[in-house]
Amino acid sequence: MYLILNKRFRFSSSHRLHVESWSDEENARFFGGESGGKYGHGHNFETWMGIHGPVDEKTGMIVELGALKDKINTLIDSRYDHKYLNVDTLPFHRLNPTPENIAGQLLAEVAPLLTDEPYELIKCQLIDTPESNAVSFVDKTCQRTFAASFSAARVTSSPHLSEAENRQMFGLSANPEGHGHNYRIEIILAGKPNSKHGLIKSEVDTWQELKEFVKRWDHKNLNKEVSDLKNIPITTECMARVIFEKLSSKLPLKKVRLYERNDFFAEYHRGGRFTMGIKASFNAAHRLHSSELTDAENVELYGKCNNPEGHGHNYDVECVVTGELDEKSGALYDLVKLQTGLDKVLSLWHFKHLDLETEEFNKIPSTGENIVSVLWDKLSETLAAELWSVDLWETESNLFQIQREKPNGAL
Repeated sequence: MYLILNKRFRFSSSHRLHVESWSDEENARFFGGESGGKYGHGHNFETWMGIHGPVDEKTGMIVELGALKDKINTLIDSRYDHKYLNVDTLPFHRLNPTPENIAGQLLAEVAPLLTDEPYELIKCQLIDTPESNAVSFVDKTCQRTFAASFSAARVTSSPHLSEAENRQMFGLSANPEGHGHNYRIEIILAGKPNSKHGLIKSEVDTWQELKEFVKRWDHKNLNKEVSDLKNIPITTECMARVIFEKLSSKLPLKKVRLYERNDFFAEYHRGGRFTMGIKASFNAAHRLHSSELTDAENVELYGKCNNPEGHGHNYDVECVVTGELDEKSGALYDLVKLQTGLDKVLSLWHFKHLDLETEEFNKIPSTGENIVSVLWDKLSETLAAELWSVDLWETESNLFQIQREKPNGAL
């Protein structure tokens, strides 16, 4: 298993996507509006730094977040925040400041700050808009995500099952009168940024392919009006695969994620893997405190999180499973069972003080690293499915992940 601590940082800056040797028309055809303003345009950027390393048994942490924040914020404040990147921040006078390149440059600049530590920076995500982000990895590969939404009606059903079998399998979702969703498609491209223009693939071409595809499904009855879905199960899993198949011939896709609801998605990966994820939350109190440290050492290490009376969080948990798709039904795993299993595990901690009212944390610190590790074990025991990843948001800026494989941006 691969444990990652992700920490969010923010900065505001301006940039212009532009290749000097191209004409304005050529730049517009490749970058769209991102190339238009002669003096740049602005974004409120978010960046997530992914740290991997051993969890210290005494402290329960990979890294002391205060020291990490100070190092990275100092760099971001001096080099990136409130700057015109093309002019103020080398090497973007010659390196096009695309999301891919900004993420890669941040990774390259932050990594040396951590060379003397037992942990390493393995990835950097750069979010420029809610519909676009890039992730750069230590192996020099990259991912770029583009997202679009559509609304459609459907009956969740399989042509390979009888009406009774569909009702038994999909419950209310198999209602023959149909129901509707506001879907969100995320297409994840993979590769290395082009040395000249700094993108994995032309932004204009990518957006065009995605938006043209969405038009075919938007405000349609998926069972009756979409030829792409004829004679196959109308499930989120199969829909994700169809989207991948239709777009992968034109785009370097690594996977497609399709949200049916904000708390449920299915993914189809290059190579044929299916995954599906569900999200839930629990409310708990805790106190960061190690019995192996003195009171003074605890205060110095954990700061206000060591408050003797405790504090609390609304923890969000995302559980992703994988396995073999049942081609007859089009289902990877029973969604109700997945939701029930996740709720069962989280109910053990819901409205509890983790250190005082649970067995799991009476001997180990209730850090995010330890909580997500215990969650992995409990979900593995509870769910009759293979776990792919577990994500735990302690706050909007602290994300702890366990993944089955080391992440990278290769196809």
